[in-house]
Amino acid sequence: MTFDDFRQRADRVRQIPLPVVLTYWGAVRDRYDRAKWHTEQGPLSVTGAKFMHWQRNAGGGGAIDLVMHLAGMNCTAAVAWLEQHLGVQHATAGPVTVHSPGNPADVASGPRSLRLPVPDTHKLKRARRYLIQQRCLAAHLLEPLIEAGKVYADQRANAVFLLVAGKANRPVGAELRGTGHRVWRGMAPGTRKDLGYFWIGAQGARQIVLCESAIDAISCCQLFPDRICLSTSGARSNPPWLPGLIGRGYDVSCGFDDDQPGETAARQMIARHPSVHRLRPPAHDWNDALVASR
Repeated sequence: MTFDDFRQRADRVRQIPLPVVLTYWGAVRDRYDRAKWHTEQGPLSVTGAKFMHWQRNAGGGGAIDLVMHLAGMNCTAAVAWLEQHLGVQHATAGPVTVHSPGNPADVASGPRSLRLPVPDTHKLKRARRYLIQQRCLAAHLLEPLIEAGKVYADQRANAVFLLVAGKANRPVGAELRGTGHRVWRGMAPGTRKDLGYFWIGAQGARQIVLCESAIDAISCCQLFPDRICLSTSGARSNPPWLPGLIGRGYDVSCGFDDDQPGETAARQMIARHPSVHRLRPPAHDWNDALVASR
């Protein structure tokens, strides 16, 4: 494929309206400020074809820039994602001014490579203490995850939760959770949430609960030990791997947080996948429910 061919593909999908991309991504429009959208990474302001993420002092223009920002993809991967998930049927007729895709060498490269945090066994004690004492996660659930390498501590004592794909549990990303006094959460650079998820549960179980974070998934599994609990790493209404689980006959519940973003994403998910049903946590989220039950 020549660079001119790629530019034609990019010209088609970059005209997809930003609200279409944000809605598909699971973002929620603010009920009071129609230009404001709540995403997994914080609020964005959208004006026409331009967006601004004030917390990161970053912005851009057009659907390609938006997907690159939301997913950490390069230009090639963002164009492919838009073609696959939204196509050109959503594109507007008029031109959209966007930032230049940059160096053609960047266009030719693949998605940003995954950089998992380096495990630090010396910091594991602090992370384990935080998860057990402050988040009330049961040691009998946590220890097998640690032994399997699905949960570990990095050099900053963050708790790291691996997102995996396939029967081989190939790592495709990680959720990070701070264990100090400051509340902090993030994702490992290059994480591909569209490829996999963090999971915990009994082998052979046929009931799945989707949660917004790895800590919520472990908490939910502690409350419902007969189920498999997955983290979607945010209130995502249509994770690309969900149809595969439904197609394999799993009974899927959407256990997103009991708040506006969680409710909105759950409604959107059920509208797309009617076999999914809502399972609200009895508190704001599953970890709050677990802590309250102790």
